[in-house]
Amino acid sequence: MPEQPAPTRLTTEALETWASLATVLEWLPAALDGQLQRDSGLTHFEYGVLYALADAPEHTLRMSVLAGYANSSLSRLSRAATRLESRGWLRRTPDPGDGRFTLAQLTDEGLEAFEAATPGHVRTVHDLVLDRLTAAQARQLREITRRIMLAIREEGGWAPAADASPPA
Repeated sequence: MPEQPAPTRLTTEALETWASLATVLEWLPAALDGQLQRDSGLTHFEYGVLYALADAPEHTLRMSVLAGYANSSLSRLSRAATRLESRGWLRRTPDPGDGRFTLAQLTDEGLEAFEAATPGHVRTVHDLVLDRLTAAQARQLREITRRIMLAIREEGGWAPAADASPPA
């Protein structure tokens, strides 16, 4: 069977599908940032950093691991960590097990800030995404986004542990 040539244009239906996804990819981060900035003075990226630390054992992760979770360069993460440190929400220290690494630790104040920001963020996620979908559509969205993530990176993205409860 001869191989099909790669498409050079999007069909009308494909373009509508792609345009819808591309629009969501542009609009959703701004909407999440807007709510978090208004209510908590955080960006969505900073909230994600706090979430990862709140979920980590002893609220501590190596900066390199945290950058991987955040799909971020170390320099972008470092700038965010500096902002969070200036608010007293994060502390960076050398890793006592290997001084070549730096640990990021969520402070008690940082955990309080994360916990205070979470209800509004969860409400926004529900309002903008989850409550707009039926249970079947939510399952389909999970499957669709997992397939896209695996097409981008073989290891896929972050997923909660099956037995883990969200950080408190």
